[in-house]
Parts: sequence; C-alpha cells; structure tokens
Amino acid sequence: MELKRVVVTGLGAVTPVGNTPEETWNNLLAGKSGAAPITSFDASKFKTQFACEVKDLNVNDYLDRKEARKMDRYTQLAMISAMQGVKDAGLDLEKEDKNRIGVVFGVGIGGIRTFEEEVVYYGQHIENGPKFNPFFIPKMIADIASGQISIHFGFHGPNYTTTSACASSSNALADAFNLIRLGKANVIVSGGAESAICATGVGGFNAMKALSTRNDDPEHASRPFSGSRDGFIMGEGAGCLILEELEHAKARGAKIYAEMVGEGESADAYHITASHPEGLGAKLVMQNALEDANLKPEDIDYINVHGTSTHVGDISEAKAIKDVFGDHAYELNISSTKSMTGHLLGAAGAVEAMVCVLSVKNDIIPPTINHEEGDEDPELDYKMNFTFNKAQKRTVRAALSNTFGFGGHNCCVVFKKYAE
Repeated sequence: MELKRVVVTGLGAVTPVGNTPEETWNNLLAGKSGAAPITSFDASKFKTQFACEVKDLNVNDYLDRKEARKMDRYTQLAMISAMQGVKDAGLDLEKEDKNRIGVVFGVGIGGIRTFEEEVVYYGQHIENGPKFNPFFIPKMIADIASGQISIHFGFHGPNYTTTSACASSSNALADAFNLIRLGKANVIVSGGAESAICATGVGGFNAMKALSTRNDDPEHASRPFSGSRDGFIMGEGAGCLILEELEHAKARGAKIYAEMVGEGESADAYHITASHPEGLGAKLVMQNALEDANLKPEDIDYINVHGTSTHVGDISEAKAIKDVFGDHAYELNISSTKSMTGHLLGAAGAVEAMVCVLSVKNDIIPPTINHEEGDEDPELDYKMNFTFNKAQKRTVRAALSNTFGFGGHNCCVVFKKYAE
C-alpha cells in the first residue's frame, strides 16, 4: 500500500505570548516572555506565584456566551485554536465531505479547573447535601475538547483524545498523520490544549518541587540550558494544525505551510516523572522519527527541544541529540520556546510543532531566551547552537519537535519544506 502524503494547510494558536498564530510567532521571534504574576487565583501563599497565562482573550469573540459556560477553560482554548485553524485553511465546509474530516486533540490533565471549582463548592455545602452542576462531568472529562470541536463543525470522521502528559498533543499529531496517510480521512483537525493554572495545579507541581520559585523575576525564570535554572514555569494555551492529504489540498487550491513527513514514539521505562539520565528514550524517539520520515540526521536543520528548564531534562536531551546527530549536532540549530511560553503541558507539542512549521516556511529560528551563564555539568556541550537570546536566520529544510511526558512518554514529529 502506498502511503499518502500529508501537508499542513492551517494553523491556530492561543498562547501566553499571543492569541493568534501570527502574534505568537512574532513575539517568539522577538524573544518576548509570557511569564507574569498569576491572576487566575490568589497565589500569594504558594511557593510559586507566577505563570505563563493567556492574556487579553475575550472568549466571547469566538464562542456564544451560553455555550462557553458549558466548557472548561481548556476546552474553550481548544475550540478557539480549532476555529482559527479551520478558517486559516480556507476549508469550504459546504462542499467538503464531513465524513472524511476528523478531530484528534491532545490534553494532559483536562478539566482540572472545573474539578477544583466543583469540589470546593461541594465541600462548602456538604451539610445541606451534595449539589453538583449538571455540566460538571462533561466540562471536566479529558475527551470533551475533541468532541466539542466535531460538534461545532459537524465533522463525522475519526474523533478522539490522546493523553500522554506533556507529549499528548504530539501524539495527537502523530495519530492524525497516520490516519491521513493510511487513507482513513482527508483532513484532521489536530493539536492540543491545557489550562491548569489553578490552586490544585500549581500546588501539585510545587509539591513535586518541579516549578521555578523565582517570584521576584518571572520574565527571566524560564532559562533552559542555563546553570541557574530552578524548574519549569506553568503555561496554558492551545495549538491546532490542519493536516490534510496532499492531493485533496491541491485539488482545492489550498496554501501549504509545510509537509509532515514522520513521527516517532518511545518510552523511557525509567521513572514516573524524571527523564532517563542518559537520554535513552529521547535518543530512540528521534531515531524512530528520522527513520519514519526517511531522513538522515544531516537533513535536519532545527530541533525545537522539550527543554523545560530542569537540570536532568536539559542535560539528558542534549546528550541524546549528540548521540543521534553526531557531528551534525554542532551544525543544526536548537531552541526551547518554553523559555517564552512556559510549559504548556498537554498543549506544548502542538504549539511547538507550529513553531517548527513556521521555521520551515520562513527560514528563521526563534531563540532560547534568558541565557546568562553556562552550566558546570560537562555533559552540557555549549559548542552546540542553542540559539541563545536572539532569533537566527538560516535555511530550514526540515525541523523536528521533541516532547517528553511524565510516565516516560516520548513523541517526536518531523516537518519539511513542501515540494512537488
């Protein structure tokens, strides 16, 4: 069976540095941080009092007020990114076969804000008997964003959610890619969303000692590959890629951002939260992705790394890149856009895949900001080009995006310039 080719024809994004793909991209190139004191709840008694929140977003510009109230914030963000993506792709839904359009969206945690609000309410009123909102369960469950997107547009194709912690939306893209190249659908609306900046989210990650506590300087707190890093910064947002079978896209005259050419998956099989210190799972997932894409290591010009600003994670990923790419590890560009967006958890893979797509299209690499000093660990080789502090122009023939999740879940997706 000859596999079909898959291209990216639309983008959507709501992030801490922009409420559209264009705004997000321009602010990433400018090195703008999305970190600031938390506004969604009173964090004054928490060890971490800042995060990368979505700002100045009027949900009702996109969603009917009544319908929006039935959605957790993560679903609202997913819906908005999908609406942007479908519009950007120029799909004429009056002419399309909606049985051949699907939705595969990822989320790591899901409706934790709804859960928190409802449980707090229940706890305060238990003496009078439990009283729950009838929309509590459908707002909270992790699969509901993909369901809401398909309902909104009337898409009857494959529809489900992937959950693999921080790799969730990369796994969604990988599944969507495979569904299209196997001929199961013409178009898949794919990506991921997350909104866990709430007391239980921040408190839980604080308890793990995973978050930065640089409360006096939020904008400079996320500093991947720098010696003074002290943990990741929580972010929220959503990203959407419209993946489409090439001949279908050509037949309707669609614009094409890039071609998706491969995906890889692996497991660390090591620890529930920590990366394998030797980067074994990270090494395997990149090798699998290159093999699937039929590309050699020297064909890759840019890697958007997982790069969360944790000691073990940063060093093990850098080691894995050197093991996979050899001498070419010193020729390609590496950057962590989490230095600006924070860690979007289940949405990270989709937003960072969008960054790779735009880097391929525009031949420019966004920076890793906040680098001020090196790490004394000899495993971190600063001869590699981490694109510190300033965007760099270069030809980007192909780009690779790494995402690694709690539980040892690893996923890697690959995009290259489209050519006939």
